Amino acid sequence: MSPRAGRPGPHTLAFVESPVQLLNVLEWAHAHAPGVGLTLVVLSPVDPMTRGQLRRMAELAREEGHLVRWEEARAGAAAPLHTVGGLTGPLRRATRVVLGDPFSRYVQLLLTITRARDVVVVDDGTATMEFVGQLARGERLVRWHRKGGRRGPRDLLLAPVSAAARRRLTPGGGRTVEVFTSMPMADTPPGVTVRAHTFAWTRARFGPPRIIRGADLVGTSLVETGVVDGDAYLEAVRSLAGAHGARRYFAHRRESAVKLHRLAVETGLEIVRPELPLELIARRGPIGRTVLSFPSTVVHTLPLALTGTEVRVTVCDIDPAWLTRTASPRAQGFLSGVTDSARAVHRLPSAAPVRP
Repeated sequence: MSPRAGRPGPHTLAFVESPVQLLNVLEWAHAHAPGVGLTLVVLSPVDPMTRGQLRRMAELAREEGHLVRWEEARAGAAAPLHTVGGLTGPLRRATRVVLGDPFSRYVQLLLTITRARDVVVVDDGTATMEFVGQLARGERLVRWHRKGGRRGPRDLLLAPVSAAARRRLTPGGGRTVEVFTSMPMADTPPGVTVRAHTFAWTRARFGPPRIIRGADLVGTSLVETGVVDGDAYLEAVRSLAGAHGARRYFAHRRESAVKLHRLAVETGLEIVRPELPLELIARRGPIGRTVLSFPSTVVHTLPLALTGTEVRVTVCDIDPAWLTRTASPRAQGFLSGVTDSARAVHRLPSAAPVRP
């Protein structure tokens, strides 16, 4: 066990479902619980790329002295019952719960079980901005790309669980709620403590990176979530790569193999499937002198992870013409807010949107 943390115990229990969430739990522990081991529960998804990144991140967590508990939470119809049953005891004993995705039905169900008086929400990318805003406005918890859509039977069935979880995420009755974030917060709910996430652990653990000529382009899963049209996205990537001399395309873990193959063939970009979150990949290097990104988490996180280097992060707006007919009415405003806030906070330069 690494001397960086103490012996892991039952008092702090963290739940993660993605590599970025796990990274941000490590960042929170480094910043606000130094020397304290925690039990980190991985609610494993089925996607192979995400699982691979999670296993690599779990290795880093163990090196930091934390106990990792891997749960095959989606391995068949009986998996949720088995997972929840096995976690009931630790949840009852925990005095603090740390979580990465308050929109997750799985996490919401676990929140209804715990008696923990301290709840910490760490960054889950841009979704954290929406979560805090919804909590401040007293709205039900809905992911931004689904907002405005019709509630399905599953949503109605799980509505009581979501409502109960929302109460657990609201301070009061001796319960504290903390948000650990690198995202700008327009609205802060009363009683919620917001702490700055600066990627201090990442910068201390890795780098500085070797910087190479040319540009790298960061992929997005906006096509996979039904927000952006696939053909429009491909043409935008091709135009940006040509205009900025991009050579590599860092794929989002949720991008489809079919789409990535098409991008490689039609743009000539080298497709890179990172084995770790991009913040760690960039910090370790090599990384292009310019990093191009559409509206996403990295326009806020990469400038922090790359503080002190000569790497320039450049953001490209999503043209409204790229949106699909089924995109949420909230989509354009949300995506514009991500880029506008990144420009304001980090003073990022812009790459003008290209029209297909």
